[in-house]
Order: sequence, then structure tokens, then C-alpha cells
Amino acid sequence: MFVPYFILFMRKVLTRIKSWLQKLSFKTGVCVLLMCIPFYIISFGQMALPISTSLKGVLWVVFFGLAKTCQYGGFTILGVEGWKRLKQKFPR
Repeated sequence: MFVPYFILFMRKVLTRIKSWLQKLSFKTGVCVLLMCIPFYIISFGQMALPISTSLKGVLWVVFFGLAKTCQYGGFTILGVEGWKRLKQKFPR
């Protein structure tokens, strides 16, 4: 009986977060989306450091998670219209 209430609660929380992110501006979405680039570089670049394997794994999980969070958060802030607007600024 605990699981359905937890699922409903999490669905409500995630819906609120999504609606809050969509209220943010286009410029904020672009900044959040660009923040994922350094996190990706750090997550894979730290593999070259002379540290223990377990610490490398922990650092990779943390920074890769931050990169993915920034990526999906930026896409949520931009939305479909913002993504089209961003694509127009950078022609192929």
C-alpha cells in the first residue's frame, strides 16, 4: 500500500519541478545547457588522474550525473520552441 502513494507523490513532485523549469527564460535554458559541457569534460578527464579506481568511479558518477542533470534540465527549460529558436541561431 505504500508504493502507490509514493508513486503518486513522486509524480506530483516531478510535475511541479517540470512546470517550474518551463517558466524560466530562454537565456537561462541556454546557460544551463552549456553547463553540461564542462561536467562531461571533467567526468571523463578525471580518468587520467593518478588516483584510486574507486575514487575515479565515484567522481565519474557524480560529474556524469551533473552533466545529465544539466542537459535534461536545459532541454526542459528551453522546450520545443526554444530548441527551434536555438537551432535557427546555429545553421549547419
